[in-house]
Amino acid sequence: MVPRRLTPGDLEALWAVINDGARAYAGVIPADCWHDPYMSRAELTREIAAGVEFWGLAAQGDLVAVMGRQDKGEVVLLRHAYVRTAWQRQGLGSRLLVHLRQEVRRPLLVGTWRAATWAIRFYERHGFSLLPEKEKDRLLMTYWDISPRQVETSVVLADPRWFQGS
Repeated sequence: MVPRRLTPGDLEALWAVINDGARAYAGVIPADCWHDPYMSRAELTREIAAGVEFWGLAAQGDLVAVMGRQDKGEVVLLRHAYVRTAWQRQGLGSRLLVHLRQEVRRPLLVGTWRAATWAIRFYERHGFSLLPEKEKDRLLMTYWDISPRQVETSVVLADPRWFQGS
């Protein structure tokens, strides 16, 4: 499987992967933050319009894993990383992360739910570190467009380049 940049023609498959993979959050994140579907088509379209560039992996002709990258000037955000339930724990998220880190010379930041301990461990295994609460709040309010409730219940991890500039 080779990562490829997704196109507008992949929108429906991208939306399906996100919502299938996001089922892992049901019953884990705060109930007031859970939606079904987790991400609406309109929200996905807004994310793409805001500059989230999606990449994906396909198996047997079907999209099975996706991850977005969003350029925010001095930093790059990793956004919306999901693997279809049937394809999880096979290294697909790692493969996408390695690919998306290539060509990026600026610090990478990723936000996730505090209760999603598996996601936090995934990024830590790839060299990311949790940022302090105060810094997390500042970054989420600066670079993400999320609700105050999501800011309250999220964490931010940074790759080693973030700390080189400190």
